[in-house]
Amino acid sequence: MMSRWIGGMVLLTLLAAGSQAATVEDLYQARTILTGQGEEGRPKGLAECLTDVLAKVSGDPKLLSDPRVAAMGSQAPSLIRGFRYRDRMEELPVHDEQGTRDRPYDLTADFYPDRIDAILRSLGSAPWGPDRPRLAMFIAVRNVAVSYVFADDKRRDNGQRDSILWTSYRTGMPVALPSDADLKAAGLDLQTLWKAEPDSLADATKKLNADLPLVGTMQFSDAARGWIADWRFAANGRTYRWQVRGVNYDEAFRSALRGAAQILSGHGEPG
Repeated sequence: MMSRWIGGMVLLTLLAAGSQAATVEDLYQARTILTGQGEEGRPKGLAECLTDVLAKVSGDPKLLSDPRVAAMGSQAPSLIRGFRYRDRMEELPVHDEQGTRDRPYDLTADFYPDRIDAILRSLGSAPWGPDRPRLAMFIAVRNVAVSYVFADDKRRDNGQRDSILWTSYRTGMPVALPSDADLKAAGLDLQTLWKAEPDSLADATKKLNADLPLVGTMQFSDAARGWIADWRFAANGRTYRWQVRGVNYDEAFRSALRGAAQILSGHGEPG
């Protein structure tokens, strides 16, 4: 399943202890989900991968909605070194041929770096580079039934961890996630983290072998019809703040890491 595959791959490359800054090994790689392995769905999947990899390599999430990028989708097959499929239900037996066609697959595309770099320059952008700061993510969550600070070894919802790791891969942003012991050692609980400024988390960040803290508060709102997520991030001598409303936690984490990438790569700040 996704947690085993992405978790194993991303944790080894992005969460490994040692030097703080991380080298993103799969920077020119992107992945999307398709139904079946037929050729009819592949062009759309590769076009989606192209859009993702341009944003990933540049660190500029604005490219995800750039009409010039959307118009380049048909070029994707000529920009890849190769592609492969992975059955997302590989642990479940196939009962019939129809089931084979309807099964979901991960389509992974590996792009030529020089061709992606050239496209970015044609768009007035540039590659950011594979050596990127590792972000320590400190997240306080208030839900209808339960409130908590996210701890990697004391998870209330495995889907949140999977979502963070998947977003880390998609954005090319290395992350570190605190354990329950890390949080206790830093004196971080729901109340303290809800109001904490990034600068106050320097020691906790260093102990996670990370470079910069990314602080988030997520509160579920019936009125907003989803999560209200507020993110705080200190870089370049200032603290940035942004919010998304009425989203699922996948979109909340995308907002967090895309926003940090946008700031660090010099493409402005989250709107």
